[in-house]
Amino acid sequence: MWIQDLREICEKSFNNYTEGQIKVREMQVEWIAAHKVGEVSDSLLEGLDRRAFRLLKSNSEEWLEWLDNDKFWSPGWKGDVIEE
Repeated sequence: MWIQDLREICEKSFNNYTEGQIKVREMQVEWIAAHKVGEVSDSLLEGLDRRAFRLLKSNSEEWLEWLDNDKFWSPGWKGDVIEE
């Protein structure tokens, strides 16, 4: 659910990556709080944080590449590069 929510938020800001990055950061605060009360597992938190890191350091071109990368949004993604 969290990964899908993250993807939806990013897709809504596909044409404005800086706005999307603000929303990613806001959502990151939410899932960290959920982790502290046991609603988000350690492995899910790690996966969400890996995705947030990539999204938050992206420029406009990289932002779109991440959004279009289905593997990036798949559960268990551990990659550190944009995959085709």
